[in-house]
Amino acid sequence: MPIAIPTLHEDSVSLRPVRIRDAKVLERELMENRSWLRKWEATSPYAPMSFDTRASIRNLLAHSRSGNGLPFVIEYDGELAGQLNVSSITWGSLSSATIGYWVSERFAGKSITPTAVAIATDYCFYQLGLHRMEICIRPENAPSLRVVEKLGFRYEGLRRRYIHINGDWRDHFCFGLTAEELPHGVLRRWRDGHVPADAARVNEADLEAASHPLPVNNPLNRSF
Repeated sequence: MPIAIPTLHEDSVSLRPVRIRDAKVLERELMENRSWLRKWEATSPYAPMSFDTRASIRNLLAHSRSGNGLPFVIEYDGELAGQLNVSSITWGSLSSATIGYWVSERFAGKSITPTAVAIATDYCFYQLGLHRMEICIRPENAPSLRVVEKLGFRYEGLRRRYIHINGDWRDHFCFGLTAEELPHGVLRRWRDGHVPADAARVNEADLEAASHPLPVNNPLNRSF
């Protein structure tokens, strides 16, 4: 079933539906921020990296029409600042989704990303009726780790060689929240200063494991 993509606002931060006509601006942002974003970009083990932004937007909108995604553009004071995608939406007994995002380097440090993640999560919980939201982050991605720390996403474990990023399968730390944990919402809990301390803290065993990636030549780690 198609999902209507809303427009959400909080202070100077807005989430609005991505549009085909955003392709040129998004492509320019991605190209100008290559050194900032490349090491975190999802890639395919079966095809070279493509900058067909228009095709990417069409794919995101197709997932929305099938009820599996909510593709947003992040704006700050009306200027395009990045993207946030709610993906892998699953209904029924699971009722969950995953959030991914990026912002341009010049917008870093303005609390844009945690605000965008908070309002998207609140919408998914309290308007769509989803039960659980997940964010998976590379251990080296300190800015994204600060987002889940600020918002109190709970650390749930290490996923080895989980997503193909920047040309290889990369380990990810997994963080989650459920609607029952947040009777007043993610945004309000953060703004009121009630985020539990250490909710997103990664345990020492997983930090140590993530510092030693699994060897590529292990036949158990190959994809076929």
